[in-house]
Amino acid sequence: MAKGADPFEQYQTPERIDLLADVAEMYYLEGKDQMEISQVVGVTRSMISRMLTEARQRGIVEIRVNRSMQTEPELESALIARFGIKTARVISMRGAEQEPTLANLGRAGAQVLREYFLPEAIIALAWGTSISATIDAVEERETLPAKIVQLVGAMGARNVEYDGHALVQRLASKLGGESYFINAPYICPSPEVATAMLSIKGIEETVAMGKQAQVALFGIGSTDPKYSSYFLAGYVPQEDMDLIRASGAVGDIAGIHFDINGKLACEDFYRRLVTLRYDDLLHIPVRIGVAGGSGKVIPILGALRGNLINVLVTDSITARKVLELNNIH
Repeated sequence: MAKGADPFEQYQTPERIDLLADVAEMYYLEGKDQMEISQVVGVTRSMISRMLTEARQRGIVEIRVNRSMQTEPELESALIARFGIKTARVISMRGAEQEPTLANLGRAGAQVLREYFLPEAIIALAWGTSISATIDAVEERETLPAKIVQLVGAMGARNVEYDGHALVQRLASKLGGESYFINAPYICPSPEVATAMLSIKGIEETVAMGKQAQVALFGIGSTDPKYSSYFLAGYVPQEDMDLIRASGAVGDIAGIHFDINGKLACEDFYRRLVTLRYDDLLHIPVRIGVAGGSGKVIPILGALRGNLINVLVTDSITARKVLELNNIH
């Protein structure tokens, strides 16, 4: 190949892809610098730089930064002592940060969830952006013969990445486990329709499997319209949200709304839902809640007081506010 020529530049051919992969391997895996690679390939150093950029853009190279995650042991101990939970993972917030990133919450959630990756385990999932971030952070395994179970019906026709069906599918794919789905809507027009849905054989089997779960992973939702993801997405109409808030509900887990003390709220709405029942949720041995940020302080407090979760993953600013609010109310 003539020095300075780049014959594949205008084409997305298999040969071009192979060349980009070769260049990326020499640079990232073998530790060669760009001048050394240019001499091997027969192009200029600037072309090697462009090839490395193109390899990243095409997804041939994926770069991940594994920043060490600092935690707050004192806050973790305070949460455990005050609310009697099994464990807490509180990530440190640095500098002027006021809100935790979903990616950091997800990384912490994945670290906690990984402790329960046991053969034949039944792992139940709710929905939400924090659960999606947690599953994103779970590393793929060759095979873990686990059962991954959907706890809550679908939000709508769109299979968004943080809906229950998609989350179950993604985690089962990463672990090589078996999926169990609820092929029904989350909200039904009436309690009678919800009861009928729950009696359908396939749905009934999935719900029964959810009751047997050893561990469940939840996001903690808010009823504040500014922070309620399914209200903002248009899945719950204003009329229903007004009804929910008027009942004293401050948050939800697996779509089940609760008040500031974690007691079941808005039973009229609850009877229309296709989800695990409130009492069955409380019988799951390990109930991991992943949530953080100013809009989740009150819902987290309610979930902790009601023992709806017994493992909490959050950030240091949120944890302090939860403890302070508990002392006030």
